[in-house]
Amino acid sequence: MTHHLVRRAADLPGPPYDGLGHRRRTLVGEDDGSAHTGFGLCELRPDGRVPAHVHSYEESFHVLDGAVVLDVPEGSYLLEEGDYGLLPIGVPHAWRGAGATGGRWADMLAPVPRASYGYDTQTVPDLPVRDPVRVDVRDPRTRSFGHFEPGQMDPGKQSQDLLAVTASMRTALLVYSGITVKMMVDGDLGAVGSTMFMVQYASDGVIGTHDHPFEETYLILEGVAEATLDGERYRLEPGDLAWAGAGCVHGFVNAGQGPLRWLETQAPQPPARHSYRFTRDWDYLRQVLEEGS
Repeated sequence: MTHHLVRRAADLPGPPYDGLGHRRRTLVGEDDGSAHTGFGLCELRPDGRVPAHVHSYEESFHVLDGAVVLDVPEGSYLLEEGDYGLLPIGVPHAWRGAGATGGRWADMLAPVPRASYGYDTQTVPDLPVRDPVRVDVRDPRTRSFGHFEPGQMDPGKQSQDLLAVTASMRTALLVYSGITVKMMVDGDLGAVGSTMFMVQYASDGVIGTHDHPFEETYLILEGVAEATLDGERYRLEPGDLAWAGAGCVHGFVNAGQGPLRWLETQAPQPPARHSYRFTRDWDYLRQVLEEGS
């Protein structure tokens, strides 16, 4: 039984825009057997909009290119490439197009929206239309937002200035075995059901096969990955997506000549202990027991 899926960018034609200039391509959802992860790519035309609404799920987002305006009760914010944020359950919000091209963003919805419950979304009265401002990630009043730059993944270029523009020390880079991880959305940002972060592999980056009691999604942004999912191998390139359900045994190798980078999400949030069950550890235990018998 498999607990994974792979979506190829070349096989993902965009759905038509709705009458308000918005469209969303669902990459992971209820129909895929997911219980905790809804993941999609959203696009909004410059004159497009998504009216005010609330969800009974948590929504995280990361702007991939262009610009959009997000209206929330506290204010209106101009979001540009690299910006990310969290919309907690029950928070009214609306989207508006911006700039000459509009914008495109990835969204992570946890738990998964359910078709039989109207996709767990309810329209609410319009929010005030205000002149948007850029998010100040150092302002504690806007700590539901952040900003990411690819240069932040370089362990040799970390600095106080770089930390300052990513909302403090909580986003410091985690570095291990040719892999760097930059946290974006987690419990410290206010998330309760999911995480969103950036992962980069150096040319020798490898993580052995493992599984865990939560679902993960990987949207490839740069480079080439060789992924092993439930014993099957896949070559993943920019725009491709993979989803590993709870219990899926998976691992990754950088299969390109340069860095490999992807946007990753997890839902529900990993437990405090025993999040990762590595194949190598249990194979080692089996070997030790066999040698001792």
